[in-house]
Amino acid sequence: MTGYRSEFYAFDREGRPTKAVVRNYGAEDFAALIDIQRECFPPPFPSELWWTEEQLASHTRLFPEGAICVEADGKLVGSMTALIVRYDPSASSHTWAETTGNGFITPHDPAGDTLYVVDVSVRPAYRAYGFGKAMAHAMYHLVVEKRLARLLGGGRMSGYHRYADTMSAEGYAEAVVAGRLKDPVITFLLRCGRTPVRVAANYLDDEESRDYALLMEWKNPFIQL
Repeated sequence: MTGYRSEFYAFDREGRPTKAVVRNYGAEDFAALIDIQRECFPPPFPSELWWTEEQLASHTRLFPEGAICVEADGKLVGSMTALIVRYDPSASSHTWAETTGNGFITPHDPAGDTLYVVDVSVRPAYRAYGFGKAMAHAMYHLVVEKRLARLLGGGRMSGYHRYADTMSAEGYAEAVVAGRLKDPVITFLLRCGRTPVRVAANYLDDEESRDYALLMEWKNPFIQL
């Protein structure tokens, strides 16, 4: 398969190197990609939001450049998917379903200005290697190559359910960004270079985040907005 391919060495917590590659995914990867979803999003996350082969086929047909995965130890250990949309920062909040076409990326607009992240997943056993950050940087490369204004996506506030009775979603997000709290998803995205835009209510059917997400972006450094 032609397309994006970046080979590198990743290191575990003990400093041991593992040869890895970030590349575009194809039909031969679909079963492994669905298995990654099962590992990354166990209950109470709704299983109907895991990828299906029909959704993955739509990704590779409509925007193969935005369909990437990471391979290490001879198997797929993570994936990331995106589409291009037109984004108006002054518009009211949107949902994951409407922006991504319920995960089929049918709203993909090649003439848009924003690379929108649909999903990022890394098997729990491989989260110490920096594979999520490697895929994020592959998407940043795509933003620059296509001269888009930004990368944007909604980060699940997966730790919010622990504080929902005593703290607003906005207060929780502010505490995480300030470093007073850690959130598995939001803190990871901050480490990948994303910056907060605003909290979005009713973004995704997700009990852990109480359906909230924090919209986060990475602006193209070569384009002054």
